[in-house]
This record gives sequence, C-alpha cells and structure tokens, in this order.
Amino acid sequence: MKKSLQANQPRSPGSSSDGTDQVHDQCIVPTKVITIADSFEKREHSWSITSQIPTDLSIQVQEITFNVHKYPMMSKCGYIGRLELQPSISNFGYELKLENFPGGSETFEIILKFCYGLPVDLNPNNIAPLRCASEFLEMTEELEDGNLITKTEAFLTFVVLSSWKDTITVLKSCEALSPWAENLQIVRRCCDSLAWKASKEKSSIGDVVHEEGWWFDDVAILRIDHFRRIITAIRAKGTKPEIIGKCIMHYAERWLPGMDMEIEGVRGYGHGKNEFHFSIYSEKEEGGIGGIAHSKEQKTIIEGLVSMLPPQQEAVSCKFLLQMLKMAMVYSATPALISELEKRVGMMLEDANVNDLLIPSYKNVDQGKLTNSPEQCTMHDIDVVQRIVEYFLMHEQKQQQQKSGKYNISKLLDNYLAEIARDPNLSITKFQVLAESLPEIARTCDDGLYRAIDTFLKTNPSLSEHERRRLCKIMNNEKLSLDACMHAAQNDRLPLRTIVQVLLSEQLKMRAAMQEKENGNTSEQEGNQSSTNMEIKTLKADLENIKMKMAELQSDYSELQQEYGKLSNKPKNVSGWTFSWRKIKNSFHAKLDGDETGDRQQRPNSVGCRGSFKRRLSIS
Repeated sequence: MKKSLQANQPRSPGSSSDGTDQVHDQCIVPTKVITIADSFEKREHSWSITSQIPTDLSIQVQEITFNVHKYPMMSKCGYIGRLELQPSISNFGYELKLENFPGGSETFEIILKFCYGLPVDLNPNNIAPLRCASEFLEMTEELEDGNLITKTEAFLTFVVLSSWKDTITVLKSCEALSPWAENLQIVRRCCDSLAWKASKEKSSIGDVVHEEGWWFDDVAILRIDHFRRIITAIRAKGTKPEIIGKCIMHYAERWLPGMDMEIEGVRGYGHGKNEFHFSIYSEKEEGGIGGIAHSKEQKTIIEGLVSMLPPQQEAVSCKFLLQMLKMAMVYSATPALISELEKRVGMMLEDANVNDLLIPSYKNVDQGKLTNSPEQCTMHDIDVVQRIVEYFLMHEQKQQQQKSGKYNISKLLDNYLAEIARDPNLSITKFQVLAESLPEIARTCDDGLYRAIDTFLKTNPSLSEHERRRLCKIMNNEKLSLDACMHAAQNDRLPLRTIVQVLLSEQLKMRAAMQEKENGNTSEQEGNQSSTNMEIKTLKADLENIKMKMAELQSDYSELQQEYGKLSNKPKNVSGWTFSWRKIKNSFHAKLDGDETGDRQQRPNSVGCRGSFKRRLSIS
C-alpha cells in the first residue's frame, strides 16, 4: 500500500536546512541509474522510466503520475531531499503529490530529463516555467554545480531580455505563473526591458528600424496587469502622452469588442439598443460562470485602462472617452470611475459629435430585467449628458474662455435634443432641464432649439396647451432667423400665443431687412455721385492743360510766320527756305500727333479742338 506524503510549501531561495545536507551526505547516487534512464514509457495518465532498477518514487503533478527513482531527484532537488520519506510496503516505495506546481506536468517532465542527465532544450516558451519550477524544487548550486536555477537564470538574462520578441513571449507565459514570476522578478525585468526599447521614438532592433508606435501590436496581447506595468515604465521614461494614449486606445480596440458599436439616433430605437442591452445579460446567463468571469475581466480591463490615461487632454480623443464611458456603464464599473470619465468628457465636449453622445440606457442590466416605467425606459441616458454639460460649464467658468466655445456646445446640444426628442418615453421635464442647462447668452441663434422643440411636439401630439406653452418658453423668438420665423408662423403644432409672438418677431425682422436694404441703396447712390464728381474734376484739369498747350502752339506759330516773312524777301534762297519750312512743319505735326496720342484717352473732348486748329492752319 502506497504512502501519500503531502508536499510542504517550498522555502525561499535564501533559506538553508540541515536536514537536506544530512540526506545528501547519506545518499549515494548510482551512475548506473542515470545512464539507463534514457528509456521512457508514456501513457495517458502516467510517465514511467524503463530500467533494470525498479522505480521507488511516484510523483503526482496535476493529473499525471511520474514513476521515477528517488536518488536522481534528491541529488538535484533540495525540496524533495528535505522531505522525510518513510519506506513503504508498496512496490513504488514512496508517493509524493506536488500541489500548485508552476508550469504543470509538461514542465516537470523537462525537469525529470534534466535530473537524469538528458539534454534539455531551453527556449522562450519554457524558460519562465522552468525558472519558477526550479525555484519550487530548490535546484540550487549547493546541491550541484550548474544546477537548473543557474542555467535558467543565465538564459533569461543574457538571451531572452536582449530580444524584443523573446521578452514578449516570456512575459506572456508568466500570466499562468503567478505569484512565482512576480516574486522572482521575471515580470519586472521583462517589463523594464520592453519599456526601455519602446520608449525610443525610433527604435532599431537588429537590422530593422521601427517608427513611432511599432510596439503597439505586441504589447496589446498581454494581460492588463502586465500591460499596465509596461505603460507605467514607459511613462516614467518621458514618453509623449499622445503615444501612450494611442497605445491605450489600440489595446482597448483589441480587448473590448463592444467599443465599435454605435447607435445612430432613434433609427435603432427598439432594436439596436435593446439588442446590445440584452446581449450583455444573455452573455452572463448563458455563459454561466464563464460568462460572469468574462464580464469581470472586461470590467477589470476598463478600470485598468481608465486608471492609465494620461491627464493631458490631447492624449486621447473625446470619442474614445465616450466609448469607454459606454462600456463602463455596460459592465457596471465603479461610480467613481464613471464620474471621472464624465469629467474628462466635459473638458473636451467641444470635440464631441451627436452620435457619440447618444449613450444607451443600461439600467438594471445586472438584474436582467427592464423597468416598466416610461421615465426609466428611455432609449438614451439623459442624466449622463446632463452631468457632462454641467462639468463643461464648470470647466469653462474656471478657464474663463470666450463664448465661442459655448456656441459650439449650443449647436451640439441642440442637435442632441433633436435626436432624443424622437423618443416617445422622454419626459418634457428632462427635455426642458437639459435645454435650459446652457445660459441664454450661450445661444446666438435658436433655430436648432426650435427644430428640437418641433420634433418633440411631433413625437408627442397629445400634449396639452399648457405643456406646449411651457415647452416653447425655452426658446427666444427674437433669436430665430427669418426662415425659422416663416416656418413657425405656419406651424400648427405650436400654441397660438407662440405663433402670434413669432409673427410679430417676423414683421420686425422683415422691417429691419427692408431698412437695411434701403440704407444699402442710398449708400450705393452716394457712392456713384462721388465717383461722378471726381470724373468732372479730372476732365476740368485736362481742359486746363489743353488750353496751356494750345497757347504754346500759337506762340510757336506766330514766330514761324515772322521768319517766313523775312525769308520771302530773298528769292535766291527759295528752294532752301522751302526745304527748311517743310522740315519745321513736319516737326510741328510730329509734336502735335504726340500730344494727341498721350491725351486721347484722358481728354475725349480735345479731338474737336485739334480739328479746329488744323482747319485754321490749312486756311493760313
């Protein structure tokens, strides 16, 4: 009958035991056992050594039983040597069960080969389990030089940590080795090595040069706690918040599949939201324990990612924060985390769009039932948006910014009101409170608010006259454009009092438009008159110049006539005088033509003057 020995917890590497030394002083490891241990027999749930010497130790790891010799194990495993093994009547001699053995039966099989002197292949897939298992079995240098702890530690330090891919592989294998991998600093060393390589803006591994963000895909396969360790180490090395934010968003896309689900307005009313709403609950119920475990894992990932977000606003987009907020509400994250996300969204609300703000109502998902109250059956969670707007106004007040940002928010809020107004379960109180959350000066135009009110009245035709008046008091008729006033004046859904006010406002706007148009025409006429006066002044100046030039020409002409009279008394020089006269005449006409060319465009009336002057010249 076998004797079962329950394994005690292994001691820390630094501890010593006199019992271990006594056992090894007394035992002699026969070389024959090691040399004949190269023949193994594997069955479904057993692992045996075939040799001439019968095995005397049965070790159970998980569901596998290993039938081995005790002396090869005791010579290299201090943990087994410390156990007080009593002789047994059974053929196997002794029986040992290793609880919570790191790496399981596959790792123990490799350790057996090492203990029997067979070659062992160390690689990134098995180095972390072997390092933890060797620590579990206390395979130290005190028992034998070159024992497994030394070999695995050297391989891990000099081979694995120098390679990016190998370090990722080892860190991934450490997920099933808690707490051994943590206590042996394997996780810390791997995370520090990865952070050092990833923190470089342009990293070169081997002969390949990597650009920014090259490491996102590799770290995204890791568990959330290991991913957080890497991000913390990278941030400590001064990496830009934008890069860290991109990595977090990349990780969320991989591990949170519901991030990409969007519900566009009430086109999904009764279908899109409810399907997603019940899919979370059905996943929990149909999956049983597995579904609940998956939900807890998703919740852990969400809370971990939010805690890692850099405080800078530019680190992540507003769209991503709203997606995380939706997922946090789906998986019932802590109220403090949801409030933190709402505050961050409020600080970046100007960058949001309407579809991102359409947050489905996930109330009572954990209870697996929907309430029957219309107030609680609204398609969208209005309270969340109300709190986000309040956080935005608080942030604006602290920053003391101009109202341009509030104007952008007013357009966003009015478009959001127009979307939720199509929900028949939306109460008039919630609609009014949200519409009035912005101060009146934040809206420069109420056309968007009018469209939202009109949509609400169209969705709820049974509202009383008092409720319709109450709703229409939200908007300021004076801030409606002329087109909106014309539409509202013909809108029979509005109360009669509002229509009268809109008509008065429309008449005032039309009168102002007409006056503006008349003022525009008057100013145009004044402008034309001033331009005409300038042209008249220019023409007068040109006429004065022409008069001066004509006076000069007449003086030159008189001198020429005098010379002609003197030369006419000398008949011998008639031919010479004729040649000179022609030369002077040609130069005179050339001068006159040059003046005509220069002044033709500026002096349209000068043509008549030149014509009359030529006629007088020909007569003379």
